[in-house]
Amino acid sequence: MISSYNEKNFSALESHLGVSFNNKNLLVQAFVHRSYLNENRSFELPHNERLEFLGDAVLELVVTEFLFAEYLNPEGELTNWRAALVNGKMCATVAREIGMEEYLFLSHGESKDTNIKARDYILANAVEALIGSIYLDGGWDIAKQFILRWIVSKLPTVLEEGLWMDPKSRFQESAQEIVGVTPTYKVLGETGPDHAKTFTVGVYLDNKKIAEGEGGSKQEAQIDAAEAALLVKKWKGPKIEILERTENDPLG
Repeated sequence: MISSYNEKNFSALESHLGVSFNNKNLLVQAFVHRSYLNENRSFELPHNERLEFLGDAVLELVVTEFLFAEYLNPEGELTNWRAALVNGKMCATVAREIGMEEYLFLSHGESKDTNIKARDYILANAVEALIGSIYLDGGWDIAKQFILRWIVSKLPTVLEEGLWMDPKSRFQESAQEIVGVTPTYKVLGETGPDHAKTFTVGVYLDNKKIAEGEGGSKQEAQIDAAEAALLVKKWKGPKIEILERTENDPLG
């Protein structure tokens, strides 16, 4: 067992997760970002990218198996639900709930970076790497229990809040359903050099600005504005019929 296990108190993390690792190094490796090794070349473990590759596949299969077994909704709807559960934003949310950030091994530069999106990307990858570690150390059933507890448990929120749709589609369908208006978007400003612009976009209903958003592209800014508008209007998106499987429904 490497010394870093005790230095960062990974035993507390194991207790919180409800998972006890036989190979503690697998647990630690899940938190090793590539940047850390650039500054600590003598570190005993490799970075977490291969574990992330494995964990991504395990996560998708567990979620797919669960949705197939529990719901009779069409393939397209189940695909959207799965995407909402396994995407980077959800994984980053789960990582923060678990408290994974304090266990990351990052370079000094990455540690000081205050960009939330960049940190969420690292955290999301660490969740997938952690799943890969759990799978290698404890097998399918333990990995499945972890995914069901921390990720699949978010499905009711996904369905209730319409998170299976992207914010622009969700806001548009809500606006058309509730007020009979299709949203429009206008670029309000641009800042920064050509290679790193930030766009500010407003979203409007009947020429009334509802919210603004920012992003590195007009599309990103529109999505950000739509997400803000959903919060302003307190709209959750269109309702969807949930077709839960019963004991009498055959698999297929």
